[in-house]
Amino acid sequence: MIRTSVTLVVLAWTAAWATADDALPMGLVKEKPATGKYVKTDKGYMVPYQLTLPNSEIVFEMVPVPGGTFKMGSPSQEPGRNADEGPQVEVRVEPFWMGKHEVTWSEYKQFMNLYSILKEFETRGMRKVTEQNKGDAITAPTELYDPGITFSYGEEPRQPAVTMTQYAAKQYTKWLSGVYGHQYRLPAEAEWEYACRAGTKTRYHFGDDAKKLGEYAWFYDNADGAMQDVGKKKPNPFGLYDMHGNVCEWVLDQQLENGYQRLADKKSVTAAESIAWPTKPYPRVVRGGSWDDDAKACRSAAKMGSNDVEWKSEDPNIPLSPWWYTTEPAHCVGFRLLRPLNELPKEKMGKYWEPDCEQIKMDVDARLEEGRGVLGLTDKDLPKAMKEVSP
Repeated sequence: MIRTSVTLVVLAWTAAWATADDALPMGLVKEKPATGKYVKTDKGYMVPYQLTLPNSEIVFEMVPVPGGTFKMGSPSQEPGRNADEGPQVEVRVEPFWMGKHEVTWSEYKQFMNLYSILKEFETRGMRKVTEQNKGDAITAPTELYDPGITFSYGEEPRQPAVTMTQYAAKQYTKWLSGVYGHQYRLPAEAEWEYACRAGTKTRYHFGDDAKKLGEYAWFYDNADGAMQDVGKKKPNPFGLYDMHGNVCEWVLDQQLENGYQRLADKKSVTAAESIAWPTKPYPRVVRGGSWDDDAKACRSAAKMGSNDVEWKSEDPNIPLSPWWYTTEPAHCVGFRLLRPLNELPKEKMGKYWEPDCEQIKMDVDARLEEGRGVLGLTDKDLPKAMKEVSP
């Protein structure tokens, strides 16, 4: 069982999705649900919920995850362990909602479509970005110069979206946050591993036996050389799908050669305190393993570091795109949403969404100055404005 300051009660899953009470934010209800998954907190009962992306019929699903304490990383004797998975450190995690699935192409393409819409706003002088409102602005990914590269392994609606940079993934979460008024972001490495483990201490959330991995994950032995639609394998105990395999998933942290050594002298840390905030463009951590990885790379504690030089080696742009990768293994990298129960003041959210080192900021600014990028406001009025300029 997970040690936690909140109570998790798991009942039979039903097709009926709970919605928020009028006085509570989406995903919270006052009364204990009669069926389905829920997490009891001092703010109400966290429940699963669905949201429809602006001006579309595309739905994404969020699942409640209880708070608790766990040991991040792997024990020294774990088979397949890498040095940067230790030393193990105790982390205290607050409750949050997490995407039931990885962000799919049907979802991410709605974000990609913003590029032409925000360009139209610029042309018409609509929704101007000023120094006063710039904090609410996002950049949308530039149009693909060769879609065949990005979609090498498919672009089916239920396949995970891939090849976006961590910066682009963070801007996606800021877009949703502005439109819906909730704080969406990437998970910290500790939050991701906690959600993956779902109360377990074994190599995988289902145990230590890699022979069972095929029941829960798409990986090298069973994926037929390509990513698969989300949600086709068994979920973990929290109701999250594809936490092992299918595509690796971005988290917030920089990858450090000495792993969690900086935390070794602390008895316990919060998830926020555990974050290795990036100070350079790469390597940054992706978690979960992919369809092109072997079983040991899909373990709960396993990770991989990004490499912009290699992952952008086929990019013809100068400067290289801050939104897209072009080269293996980036075709195996996507992301998953997190929404915390306890939100931060808006002024503290910049580091979860914006460029966090000078090189990325320079690359984004250069594209904007050249007219090959676009900056636009994201807020609750954006969907209505989009309808005004859409054909």
